[in-house]
Amino acid sequence: AVYCKFHYKTNQGIKNFSAEEAAKLAASDPDYAIRDLFEAIEKGNFPSWSLSIQVMTFKEAEEYKCNPFDATKIWSEKDFPLMPVGQLILNRNPVNYFAEVEQLAFGPSNMPPGIEPSSDKLLQGRLFSYPDAQRYRIGPNWQQLPINWPLTAKVANYQRDGPMSLFDNQGNAPNYYPNSYSGPVSDPKALEHKYKVSGDVTRYNSADDDNFSQVQEYYMHELKDDERQRLCQNIANSLQHAEPFIQERALKNFKAVHSDYEARIRALLPLFNGQKRTQKT
Repeated sequence: AVYCKFHYKTNQGIKNFSAEEAAKLAASDPDYAIRDLFEAIEKGNFPSWSLSIQVMTFKEAEEYKCNPFDATKIWSEKDFPLMPVGQLILNRNPVNYFAEVEQLAFGPSNMPPGIEPSSDKLLQGRLFSYPDAQRYRIGPNWQQLPINWPLTAKVANYQRDGPMSLFDNQGNAPNYYPNSYSGPVSDPKALEHKYKVSGDVTRYNSADDDNFSQVQEYYMHELKDDERQRLCQNIANSLQHAEPFIQERALKNFKAVHSDYEARIRALLPLFNGQKRTQKT
């Protein structure tokens, strides 16, 4: 087994609104994005995303320079190149929006055999919280809705009754396990792989992790100068609402990334703070 990180990258290119443009559009035309998507598909201009994976062995994960399961970190593409897998293409619009979109339920615990969850803490939390949210939002039998049911497999479990139960509610099959009536059992081909665990288990303090190197690389080498300025403007616009001592603590973090990062935000804060005082008076 190996660890994989999945990437969907748009084939349409990336264009962004400024914060001011986005605020105006949200007020004047909140359906802009979904209409743009709908009309593109109607015209046959199908949007697509390329799927690639990065692969990391267990040994590489143990020795990597940062925690590979930290959701705030990336795996360097220099160390783990992207491997193309396929494409995701949206080639039709929903016939009935409620049935195909509003009732659609995603959950990372819906994994095909061969793909298993890593120890990523964010993922581990979502494995149970997403289905739990679907039970609350849609109902206990959300998996029986046509948009969510398996395409080829037959539903065979020990869940019964409740609102929105379709079909025959699994007839007179037993709703307890184990049983003597040939109820469904786990498919050994779909079980998780075995792995060894050793060492001490304890609470881990991540305060000493390197949380700045990757941000510095992105800020200095990925962003253009005008993009850096817009980033700093957006941060200052949000940071203005914090107490002055909190602003200083945030600025200390930005300085740990790069002095230019901190200097730009510090220079912008008085402008936004002045606007805030003007609005109050």
